[in-house]
Amino acid sequence: MIVAVTGLILILFVIGHLLGNLQIFLGPDWINGYSQHLRDLGPLLWLIRIFLLATVIVHIYVTIRLVIDNRRARPEAYREREYVKASFASRHMVMSGLIVLAFIIYHLAHFTVRVTDQRFTLLKADPLGHYDVYSMMVYAFQNPYVFAFYVLGLLLLTLHLSHGSSSFFQSLGLNNQKLTPRLALGGRVFAWLLFVGYTSIPVAILLRLIKPAQQL
Repeated sequence: MIVAVTGLILILFVIGHLLGNLQIFLGPDWINGYSQHLRDLGPLLWLIRIFLLATVIVHIYVTIRLVIDNRRARPEAYREREYVKASFASRHMVMSGLIVLAFIIYHLAHFTVRVTDQRFTLLKADPLGHYDVYSMMVYAFQNPYVFAFYVLGLLLLTLHLSHGSSSFFQSLGLNNQKLTPRLALGGRVFAWLLFVGYTSIPVAILLRLIKPAQQL
C-alpha cells in the first residue's frame, strides 16, 4: 500500500513536471513565466520539493524492505528459475529506482541549485525580469554528456514506470484476471509516452531546433 500510494504521488508529479517543461516549445516567455510562478511560492516550493524527495526515499526504502522480506521467506534459492510473467522492469525495480534517485539528485543540483554549470550564473534576466530558464535548459542540453545522462535516466524511469504504473492497481486490489493485461499494456504505453515527451526537449535542443534566447 505504501509503495502504491507513494508511487502514485510521484507519477502525478512526473506528469505535472512534463507539462511545465513542454512550455519550452512555446517560447521563452512561457517557460520563464512558469518558472517564476513556482519561485513566487517561496518557502512553500521548498516544502513541496522536500516532500517529494522524502516520498521517493520512502518509496525506495519500503520496496527494498519488501525484497529483503521476500528473500528471507525463501532462504534456499531455486535450482532453476524460469520467468513466466515477470518482465525485466519488474525484476529490477530496486536497481532502477536507486539509479533514478541518483538522477533526481543530479537533476536538482543541475537545474534547481545550479551548481553543475558555471555558465548559468552568467545568464541575465529576460525582458520581463524573470530568470532565463529557457536559455539555461538550452545550454544544458547542448552538452552531449548531459544529454546522454538525461536520456539514460529517463529510460530507467520509463522501465520503472512501465511496471509500477500498472502494479499500482494490483497493490490496491483494483484489478482482476480480465483487467490485468489491459492495465499492464496501458502502463507500458503511458510510460513510453512520458519518455517521448521528456526526451523531445533535449533532442530538439541537440538538433538546434531550439536556440538560447541570449548568447554567453
